[in-house]
Amino acid sequence: MNLTSRRQFLRQLGLSAAALPFLPALPSLAQGKPGARTQRVIFVFTPNGTIPNEFWPDQIGPDFQLKRILAPLEPFKNRLMTLKGVHNRIRGDGDGHMRGISCLLTADELLPGNIQGGSHKPAGWARGISIDQEIRNFLQARPETATRFGSLELGVAVPNRADPWTRESYAGPNQPLAPLSDPYAMFDRLYGSMKDRENLGSVLDEVRDDLRSIASRVDKSERELLDQHATFVREMEQDLQSSGTQQLMFPPPALEAGVALDNDGIPKISRMQGDLLVNAFANDMARVATLQYTNSVGQARMRWLDIHDGHHHLSHEPDNNADAQEKLVKINTWFCGEIANLAQKLESTPEPGGEGTMLDHTTIVWTNELGKGNSHTLDNIPFVLIGGGLGFRAGRAMQFDNVPHNRLWLSLAHAFGHHIPVFGQQKFCDGGALALG
Repeated sequence: MNLTSRRQFLRQLGLSAAALPFLPALPSLAQGKPGARTQRVIFVFTPNGTIPNEFWPDQIGPDFQLKRILAPLEPFKNRLMTLKGVHNRIRGDGDGHMRGISCLLTADELLPGNIQGGSHKPAGWARGISIDQEIRNFLQARPETATRFGSLELGVAVPNRADPWTRESYAGPNQPLAPLSDPYAMFDRLYGSMKDRENLGSVLDEVRDDLRSIASRVDKSERELLDQHATFVREMEQDLQSSGTQQLMFPPPALEAGVALDNDGIPKISRMQGDLLVNAFANDMARVATLQYTNSVGQARMRWLDIHDGHHHLSHEPDNNADAQEKLVKINTWFCGEIANLAQKLESTPEPGGEGTMLDHTTIVWTNELGKGNSHTLDNIPFVLIGGGLGFRAGRAMQFDNVPHNRLWLSLAHAFGHHIPVFGQQKFCDGGALALG
């Protein structure tokens, strides 16, 4: 039975929903996706601004030096770009932190609402779709780039509450997407749970019984056709009885058991989520992802760095508080180290079915909701791009003339072949996509 008839048979039997978690692992249903060069993007969010004089290179162009915060990315210096002078110009309701995260990827104002922050006007959720979901939808609409999930939204210690301080990704107006901060739950989502297997097994039992019942009521020629269908059912059962993930191109990572999903578990959760993300990309389950560390106004206490103060509290300390500044440098350097580790995972994984490594086909976009914590400025948002997925000319520090970040998101969309003229608030799209090639 060929691939087309098998798919038709699945649809006729109504198996699509039950079988979906297993399709990538079933060799009889697998297929390649011929087409253009694979491209991927990961949006990494870390909160509470940065320390500008320890973050931005002093030099512009290719002859730049990485300062303390960006030092962990030294092995990838020729693969990265820093983008200074890109501002979040979105204003409207809500405080700077709310607009900083919920308007970051959407590049549009918040809707009216009753969530009161640190400003005189309360606000609601974002007004529009976020750039990660815009790109996801574009890829999912094309058979050659569609994947099982389209996008993945991962978190690291994101609070278990829903408000504009905790959401960066939006499927559309008033449609926040919650990041999944539990790596064990993410594992189950990616590779299927035992309950899903039981459900599929029970469906196959019913199908087999139905075929036997029909066979007793039809003539010989039709019975032969039913035998073909019964053979397919047996093949599916054999697939199901084998290791559920052994047919993946890259087997799933082994997660350390019993890691606490709390503040002190953040370092291990970060690495586990990175492992799952890279593996999901390697198996072409998605080509777009967000990885969100804590949240805007995040109060992580990084005791593994011997820092016991809450992150947000430290970010409000004045510049002349040398102790707080040094702690903030250590915090942001640690975040950078986690991104460097993610880049290294991609660099050490050969591109499936292609040339080079996965980092050659993936771009990490590291960003923040604020340019500087104690001023709550939305100017000079710390944007760093690492990797070759979008074809931008890397290995340089760039300086822009105070441009809205809407134009950066246009650049990313265009790099995927999605040539939209506007993204987010139209008035901030004048000048079009930034020249990053």
